[in-house]
Amino acid sequence: MRTTRIIVATLLVGTGLWLQLVQAQGPEIERVELARHDFGDSVHEVIQVRVDFRAGAAFPRHSHPGVEVAYVLAGALEYQLDDAPPVRLRAGESLFIPAGAIHSAKNVGTGSASELATYVVRKREPLVMTAP
Repeated sequence: MRTTRIIVATLLVGTGLWLQLVQAQGPEIERVELARHDFGDSVHEVIQVRVDFRAGAAFPRHSHPGVEVAYVLAGALEYQLDDAPPVRLRAGESLFIPAGAIHSAKNVGTGSASELATYVVRKREPLVMTAP
């Protein structure tokens, strides 16, 4: 796991994506990669990330190069997908986010919130792409 983090950090710094990600999530959001495995073909992989939001924290508009299933572990999060009405989820609820959908997430509870994000994405592409 440590080797994977070093490789990912090296790629992010080398491609200039590190600064974009740090600016996008800020100090009030922490993303911790929990697992990464080949999906069984030569194109995709499965990645699981725990995302911790401090009170009031918001992750700005972004997309992923594949689908995401967001499962709220604690607290209450509000998701905005494209131009659809916001979706508010509490612990134990989940949301399917289609590949390439521009979305954002915001902690709307009174304390911290966490989600388990499971991605099935194309390999060798940035996991998070900021959107206008």
